[in-house]
Amino acid sequence: MDAGAKKIMDRLKSGKYDPVYVLQGEETYYIDLISNYIEDNALSESEKGFNQVVVYGKDVNMATLLTHAKRFPMMADRQVVIVKEAQDIQDLQKENGAKLLLDYLERPLSSTVLVLCHKHKTFDKRKELGKKVDKLAVSASFKKPYDSALGDFILEYTKSKGYKIEDEAVRVLAEYVGTDLNRLANEVDKVLIVVPTKESITAEHVMAQVGISKEYNIFELQKALIRKDLLQVSKIVNYFEANTKKNPVIPLVAFLYSFFSKLLIAHASEDKSERGLISALKISPFAVKDYSSALSRYSLTKVIDSISLLKQADLKLKGVDSGSEGEGQILKELIFRLMM
Repeated sequence: MDAGAKKIMDRLKSGKYDPVYVLQGEETYYIDLISNYIEDNALSESEKGFNQVVVYGKDVNMATLLTHAKRFPMMADRQVVIVKEAQDIQDLQKENGAKLLLDYLERPLSSTVLVLCHKHKTFDKRKELGKKVDKLAVSASFKKPYDSALGDFILEYTKSKGYKIEDEAVRVLAEYVGTDLNRLANEVDKVLIVVPTKESITAEHVMAQVGISKEYNIFELQKALIRKDLLQVSKIVNYFEANTKKNPVIPLVAFLYSFFSKLLIAHASEDKSERGLISALKISPFAVKDYSSALSRYSLTKVIDSISLLKQADLKLKGVDSGSEGEGQILKELIFRLMM
């Protein structure tokens, strides 16, 4: 878990609530995690009717929002005001609206828990409000995680749900889903529906539930390319060529482009140990063996040539100099040129 999120969550779980929370940044997973916890736990069910207000930023201006915040609770120790999509508050970007919020932050009502969910970006640090918000509120900024952090997130998330997960399943989830933590958590939840609690989550479970072909998929193609296993590559490419609707080629090419681009960085890295590659490539420890293996089979010159081939294929797939070639033909030519 993100260190800032963990610190806030630990304090909340101990029953300690602060007057103002400013949750901001690109990564929305932790913003939702904290705000949902406060929404669910700060008040009892009987207290929520009179003392909990949840609004969306686009629906309020600052004066209306602060009217809610300045009310006193009814038959409860506190009231809760949660602003979802706070970046859309009507006059937040205007001087008057920002000043109203700043004035409140300097003298917040101790019986109110105000939560501002400022998603996708942070407050402008060039302005007075942006400069002071971290000092006047419990504030946390969340960035998109590096690929190298995804494995730990998946392990921690599945453990919190009472499950174990195999390394290969972690790798498939991390590589297929990527760094959108909300989507990653949702995909794990889909897998958990069909896995008994006492069983470990396998790559087969993931492939079946996340929509990846169990027999032929991009991960198996990448592994076969790394091994330069011509027979397996031929089987997979023929399958893809015959099923381009289920396996669109453009995302496949983008996936391989990402792999070879990282392999180029690996060649340039001074430390080619597994630990060194994890650091240089910002990848999950579960993926590093693929890069270590590929380094021994793909020279620097071949990697550069492969990246050029992938760029050419991407242009053809988008209609540039493609002639009469179909997606399947472009893919087949690309893959076998990568193998040469």
